[in-house]
Amino acid sequence: MKLRKTTQVLLLASSAVLLFAFTVTSVTRASHRNSSTALRDHIDSDGDDRHCSPVGGTIMTNFGAIDQSTTMGTATGDLRGAVSGTLLGTPESGAGGTVIFHVQHHWVTETGDTLFFDPATATTVPIAKGLFAVLTYPVHLTGGTGKFAGATGDFSGTGEVNLPNFPDITGGVTVFRYSGQVCYSKP
Repeated sequence: MKLRKTTQVLLLASSAVLLFAFTVTSVTRASHRNSSTALRDHIDSDGDDRHCSPVGGTIMTNFGAIDQSTTMGTATGDLRGAVSGTLLGTPESGAGGTVIFHVQHHWVTETGDTLFFDPATATTVPIAKGLFAVLTYPVHLTGGTGKFAGATGDFSGTGEVNLPNFPDITGGVTVFRYSGQVCYSKP
């Protein structure tokens, strides 16, 4: 009889503890939701309605897939999809023996979104006949379609350009590592 009464008391006490735990959890969650909403409303009222995310991956392209001055290839990583770059004029000599390439990028993600870019400048140094190491390659995203509508971002690239017939660019290839961030419009 005593065991039965003890079991009943323990069952009642544990039920009360569980009910209290569920109540505290619900109140805490509601409070957190309210404070998150208040914070989000405060951020929105300040005009800061962008969300930025780091991005990175690799790009490999071949010259001549579209025309002699345009590469075409693939991007991996956060912005995976198809890429191309069109040389805007002939490469020019820069300071300290560098070679400067002006490029217009074209990019479509695997989900079908298009990315828009300002023309970019790749500063390279020749390391062998027709082989160029990329020293600096800042790229600025100006928007796009789909989830990239209104997005902005800045990337930097490192890699190499292999143009075995340089200054003729037929038969060339590129490989790059890109990293940076994309800032999206408010969802």
